[in-house]
Amino acid sequence: MDGSKPMIDYVTLLLTNMSAALIVLACFLWRGLDRPESRNWAPAFGISGLVATVVGLAMTFTWPIPKPFSMAYGEMSVLFGVLFLGAAWALAAGWRLLPLGYYAFLPGLAAILLGVRIIESSLVPAAILAGLGFILTGLCGVGAGVVLRWPDARRLRVIGTAVVLAAAAIWVQTDLLAYWLHMKPS
Repeated sequence: MDGSKPMIDYVTLLLTNMSAALIVLACFLWRGLDRPESRNWAPAFGISGLVATVVGLAMTFTWPIPKPFSMAYGEMSVLFGVLFLGAAWALAAGWRLLPLGYYAFLPGLAAILLGVRIIESSLVPAAILAGLGFILTGLCGVGAGVVLRWPDARRLRVIGTAVVLAAAAIWVQTDLLAYWLHMKPS
């Protein structure tokens, strides 16, 4: 240690939460979206939303890692988190999820933009992988309104589920690599 303040890095926690949340979302799209017992999914969405919002806000306000990363991971986590908290609330109350799909459109566009910028700027060693993670997750937000508008359209749900699972696979791989690198002895 060089005597400076140690870096507090929430990225691994955010990546684990994002991965788990996207897997929950894919399962929900595949098995719970059009079922009467869909309110049973509320706790899983609530847990994911709470972690994403709280940790994302901490990262957004304290900037524990360099500027582009605190902004990209922190702000996107807050938006992702409030969407999942909203989904939990809506599911528990028996409300339709469609308005959340409309909200998800703009954060989805922002995530796509961040993904393109990460790739274009080579901000991280695995820039293409990280950028694709942001892009695919952003596509989930952009397409959420369409899937939620027509929940009985099986083909839309299959495509939506595939995109969510592809994003989850990227974030799981990124998460495991981040844990491996963060646990490197000094």
